Amino acid sequence: MTVRHGGSAVHPLWSCGFRPFFVLTSTGAVVFLSVWLLFLNSAALSGWRPPGGVLLWHAHELVFGFGLAAAAGFLLTAIPEFTGVAPIAVRPLAGLVALWLMARAAYALAQWLPFEMGLGLAALCNVSFTAVLLIQLAPALWRDPRRAHLGFAWALAGLLLVQTGFFVALFAEYDGLPWIHGAIDLTMILILLAGSRVSMSVLNGYIEAGRPGEPPPSDRYLARPPRRYLAVFAICTCGVAQVVLGDGLVVGWTALAACAAVLNVLNDWHVGRALFTRWALMLYACFWLIALGYGAMGLAWLAGGWSVSSGRHLLTAGAMGLSVFTIMSLAGRIHTGRWLDRRPWLPVAAGILILAALMRAVAGLPVLAPWAWQLILMAGVLWVGAYAAYLWHAWPVLAGRRLDGREGCAEPAGKAHSPFSGPESGC
Repeated sequence: MTVRHGGSAVHPLWSCGFRPFFVLTSTGAVVFLSVWLLFLNSAALSGWRPPGGVLLWHAHELVFGFGLAAAAGFLLTAIPEFTGVAPIAVRPLAGLVALWLMARAAYALAQWLPFEMGLGLAALCNVSFTAVLLIQLAPALWRDPRRAHLGFAWALAGLLLVQTGFFVALFAEYDGLPWIHGAIDLTMILILLAGSRVSMSVLNGYIEAGRPGEPPPSDRYLARPPRRYLAVFAICTCGVAQVVLGDGLVVGWTALAACAAVLNVLNDWHVGRALFTRWALMLYACFWLIALGYGAMGLAWLAGGWSVSSGRHLLTAGAMGLSVFTIMSLAGRIHTGRWLDRRPWLPVAAGILILAALMRAVAGLPVLAPWAWQLILMAGVLWVGAYAAYLWHAWPVLAGRRLDGREGCAEPAGKAHSPFSGPESGC
């Protein structure tokens, strides 16, 4: 069934920026990690070697494929809410989706073209997607009189820079992994920026304000900017230290500083009963996973005993995986005109994502070395299963028409606030 959008009939999937990108995010999560697990545990893909190797493809696709698709869906919906501009039109949205798909295909198939041509096409498609997304969003953020959300543009610009560096490194036949590590740090900053805004709506009850039987919203929880800025600064410092100094004691201390700064952000969350709901706890766990990830990395650099990769997987499989899942579950319902899904599958899937991240992290402990591959495989299967469950439950919502008679990205009838909205003083 089609809906009216800008005077034309379009499929509901194209009626709001998050809809196609949340489908791509969850589909990408299942496909990208399934391919990686297949490569690790069978000879079926032994002849496949994208530029830089399969490890770099895996890391790039989970950050710039999965992660950036989720960021695109969130920002294309949230920035119009924040700044009051019109949402993205159907044609530019379809162009962004096509560019994302071309980027995935170009990198995966690059080995079957001459090296410069294959890698050049992959670089062009991938960098173009990030650049076009930034160009789409930055003017509204800059023209906003308060410029309160300009951090999103800076984070996207940083991702554009490190993605360009990644492909330049591949052209020069250098290691591209340090650039992926920088992208992970920038993704954590995006999670801090987005999570702080969404958490205000969740903890204060704005997320379902207007639902029959819901208590009135409150302003008890404030995501205080100074704490958030300190955490962003600490993560940036850790990332720069890794680039300049490589592995070592100084980098370890900067990682522990990032851990402490994120734990300091969590002090804002301790507001009593409002914290003990599924949505608040899921977001709360995301921040804990960021802190634990940097803490584990810092201790690995300082004391050794386990791989730094264990901490990074707490950031990627853990914080990124859970935050994307949570925000898609929130915005993907409210902005299709539905109230939140209260069925038990959702907290179970969130718990499985946390379990998968912890299993992947402990696989790097020397004491568990004999079972490392089994732990990695099990963690991957659990992570894929959680996102497959999301896709199963969310597809009819993301690709279906609204049930409340409203159009576009509007919240359910009777609701006054978006999940991206909250008390002004906290933003």
